[in-house]
Amino acid sequence: MRQAPHSPEEDADGEDSRPSKSAKKRHMHSLQELGEELTELPPSRIAALELPESLRDALAEFRRTRSHEGRRRQMQLIGKLMRHAEEEPIREAVAAFKLGSAKETLALHHAERWREELLASDDAITRWVRAFPDTDVQQLRSLVRAARKDAQAVLPEGEVRHGRNYRDLFQQIKQALAAQGRAEEPSVPEDNDE
Repeated sequence: MRQAPHSPEEDADGEDSRPSKSAKKRHMHSLQELGEELTELPPSRIAALELPESLRDALAEFRRTRSHEGRRRQMQLIGKLMRHAEEEPIREAVAAFKLGSAKETLALHHAERWREELLASDDAITRWVRAFPDTDVQQLRSLVRAARKDAQAVLPEGEVRHGRNYRDLFQQIKQALAAQGRAEEPSVPEDNDE
């Protein structure tokens, strides 16, 4: 029986070292998904990446396209062009964007918890002042009082009214958390003296 000559892709054992058709397909799907994630990045982050000009143009065209079918076709083109781009820097940029977004969300949730605590209890104001001694206490108390008063006004549909003071209180909390670098704290500190 005659053996077929070894191709350059075969290793010493005669096994094919090339990726299988299924592996290639999985890789193409992962590039397509990466391309989709790339379209979600803000233009400033895309501009910072070293991308082939054709991919950069395709991303810009995707942003301009409004029809569903046009966006689908453009997405296919982006997936195809992703084959010629360096994958790792794109993955890192997408991961960094997602992480930053998650941190911002956590910071907003933390500020929201503080606002709810401040509106619910005067003890929370004491805890806030202990945690953030640079706070203008008079302004904080005034905002809390005004936001509580706004919340007592019930709209005809039975909804609670959250006015400007409610939003201003949130902004003050958010700025204080960011200034002291405490936006990542997982929860509102409890008063242990009582």
